[in-house]
Amino acid sequence: MDFGIFTFGELSRNGQTGLAQSPHQRLEEIIGLAKLADQAGISFLGLGEHHRSDFALSAPEMVLAAVARETTNLRLGTAVTVLSTQDPVRLFEQFATLDLISGGRAEIIAGRGAFIESYPLFGYDTADYDALFDEKLRMLLELRDNATLTWQGTLTQTIPGMDIAPRPLQEKLPVWVGVGGTPASFARAGRLGLPLFVALLSGPERFRRLLELYRHTATEAGHDAAALPVGAGGHFYVAPTSQQARDTFYPYYRAYFEQNMPRPVDHFPRSTFDDWSEPGGGLLVGSPQQVVEKILAIHEALGTSRYMAQIGLGGLPFAETARSIELLATEIMPAVNREIGAPAPA
Repeated sequence: MDFGIFTFGELSRNGQTGLAQSPHQRLEEIIGLAKLADQAGISFLGLGEHHRSDFALSAPEMVLAAVARETTNLRLGTAVTVLSTQDPVRLFEQFATLDLISGGRAEIIAGRGAFIESYPLFGYDTADYDALFDEKLRMLLELRDNATLTWQGTLTQTIPGMDIAPRPLQEKLPVWVGVGGTPASFARAGRLGLPLFVALLSGPERFRRLLELYRHTATEAGHDAAALPVGAGGHFYVAPTSQQARDTFYPYYRAYFEQNMPRPVDHFPRSTFDDWSEPGGGLLVGSPQQVVEKILAIHEALGTSRYMAQIGLGGLPFAETARSIELLATEIMPAVNREIGAPAPA
């Protein structure tokens, strides 16, 4: 299994001071965390796309290009690109360019998006939520596979045999589908034979049948389901002890839920946080051993080959996030790979 980190670059206000980082500070912090992750042997960095004033990442491709020049091995992608409100041609050009800049390290994770502010912002109708994603995903795959594209669009433009340039350094730019809990999304990814990234806001057991649907649909469409990568990930914080992890992280996690969710809540209680942190819950907060056990449970339930930790939530200080990344790299990654019989990264 390989391991990644991701962030949405939220700008949460501190519960005591009422102040949030500036976008400049947050982006500098993200680049610093990316450098740390690269040095620690983490495999992937994902940056989410949002278009609200409480997020710093409306143009993750730009930040990924900056990270590319500061790192050596870290694979670079979105988590996720809101493909429904993107121009697939422009998106492919940007990621092909990122691939060239980074020496072949670019990936796209495309999703429909739980945050919908980009639809009116870019002139799209949420009534076309699924149809837009379906057509644009098929168009993106055609762009990836053809240097000259002829395309008849319905919700997209029509392209009469035009060059698609530049081409990426990788022979085939990886395109993953990011999913929540909608069965049709799992089936579509399987039908297209695409790698799957599952956002876990609850425990893995509720996704077991959806992964069976994904692999069954892939097999029916003629794909080798066993060869399709599956990643999963969610909210994450690790500290030397469980109590330390919970006590440190709760105020920031509460701030994230009360300020930065698609529909912020009025109050996020400690009891809910503690319940979600227990075995079987979707929140990976605790000691290294507790987090290892949860990642192994995800692997057993879903057959994952990548785990992605959403880091730095709610304005968690840089030093705390950095320590969490270091524990992920030095204690959690080797322990998980020992258990599943895979060598730890060199």
